[in-house]
Amino acid sequence: MNILLWHVHGSWTTSFVQGKHRYLIPVNDARDAWGRGRAQTFDWPATVEELPLDEIHDVDVAIVQRPEELELVPKGVPVIYVEHNTPKGDVPVSRHPMADRDDLIVAHVTDFNDLFWDTGATRTTVIEHGIVEPQARWTGELKNFAVVTNEPVRRQRVTGTDLFGRFAAVAPLDVFGMGVEGLRSERITPYDDPPQHEMHRLVAQRRAYLHLCRWTSLGLSLIEAMQMGMPVIGLATTEAVVAVPPDAGVLDTRVATLVEAAHWLLEDDAAAVSLGARARQVALARYGLDRFLADWDRLLEEETCASR
Repeated sequence: MNILLWHVHGSWTTSFVQGKHRYLIPVNDARDAWGRGRAQTFDWPATVEELPLDEIHDVDVAIVQRPEELELVPKGVPVIYVEHNTPKGDVPVSRHPMADRDDLIVAHVTDFNDLFWDTGATRTTVIEHGIVEPQARWTGELKNFAVVTNEPVRRQRVTGTDLFGRFAAVAPLDVFGMGVEGLRSERITPYDDPPQHEMHRLVAQRRAYLHLCRWTSLGLSLIEAMQMGMPVIGLATTEAVVAVPPDAGVLDTRVATLVEAAHWLLEDDAAAVSLGARARQVALARYGLDRFLADWDRLLEEETCASR
């Protein structure tokens, strides 16, 4: 099957392109948001081909992730709209941009998103994340905390950036991702967009993973940390309450409780090991790559058959 999709979310796409299909990714000279082409910091297979959009032909199905992409899809090609994000604006009555359409299906990445977005009469489904298992394994040898997030300076309360100082007062905080350089301080060290395998190696050395996003779908970096065997400390919001069971980490809406948990996991090696082992077990079972690809193959087959 020939699948057209734009390179929008590198981590999600890395999992998606591990399947059995041919993946056609638009590229332009600027390699901007509309033509990034193949990833530069992720490992993608040879079945991913980058081509100028006007040279992409014989498409069986299009994966659309932004409303503006719809007009770029060749006529007659079935469309699956992947919604990665929680709704914005007047939650919980936020109207999805693809609401009340009969020419596509919206595939949510979490049940939380499916619950909170108002898609009207548009068909929806949920395909939970699945990831390529990281090679790194948690050691926790450094009594630092790890955060992985993009643009925390700009996004502030969304990413929980305003909470970083409370945890940095307990132990040094290392923040990985795009646009993190502005966070540099005596107790906070930014690591600006390292290659994925290098980031995994560094994150796995930290004592615990902090998931401080107030309003997010479900960060793939959280699942990666869990599959590496890291204990989790995080806000009990959105899909995190489903992804991290009580014996795999500490989730709460009371920040003081999470700060107490940070002290605890720094001091209690056995507890950190136990939580991390359970986190790995849960994440491998629920967010494995084979299940993810099988779910997607099922949906791709259904949508292409229906359009014939």
